[in-house]
Amino acid sequence: MKFTAYERSLQGTGASRRLRNAAKVPGIVYGAGEPKMIELDHNALFFALKKEAFHSSILEMDLAGKTEKVLLRDFQMHAYKPIVMHVDFQRVDVATRLRKKVPLHFEGEDTSPAVKTDKCLVSHVRTELEIECLASQLPEFVTIDLSNLERNTSLHASDLKLPEGIKVVKRGTLNPVIVAVTTPKVEEEIVAPVVVAAEKGKTKAKKTEKQNQK
Repeated sequence: MKFTAYERSLQGTGASRRLRNAAKVPGIVYGAGEPKMIELDHNALFFALKKEAFHSSILEMDLAGKTEKVLLRDFQMHAYKPIVMHVDFQRVDVATRLRKKVPLHFEGEDTSPAVKTDKCLVSHVRTELEIECLASQLPEFVTIDLSNLERNTSLHASDLKLPEGIKVVKRGTLNPVIVAVTTPKVEEEIVAPVVVAAEKGKTKAKKTEKQNQK
């Protein structure tokens, strides 16, 4: 994805406030050289942030007539207004090794034995995963095939088959669950109380009939 940024020289709270009043967003790009202060069009950035690829892929930033490859690292939103307050980008090249959270896309769930045969429920415990790889290998998303899922099983991070050169970032010995399969509970019909109530009604009716006969 491509986007346009502009150089800015003024810094500080007052300068940032004036930028926002002019529908601009202050930002910074760092890495592989000196940090550079930038500004972006607010509306263009706001709608770009709604796209999944803008968060998880290498971007092409046009700055002062030069194109640089960058990665979105952070952004801040207003506490309660739909306004982007600040954005950070990192320069990357083919030799840059990085860690980044990427979204997970699931497929094959409906055709799996767990769902198609056993009518189980599949819970997507995690919708993104932190990976480590070269910047040139960074995928926009990771596709997970669920077509072999079976009842009462779970899929862990260690079970994922990722492309060569890409690995899951582990936190200690943790092996987080990605997908869990559970068998739905069948609710039993409560018939007994209805029968009891009906029997009580018959008994009461009989007593009344005997009393009338007397």
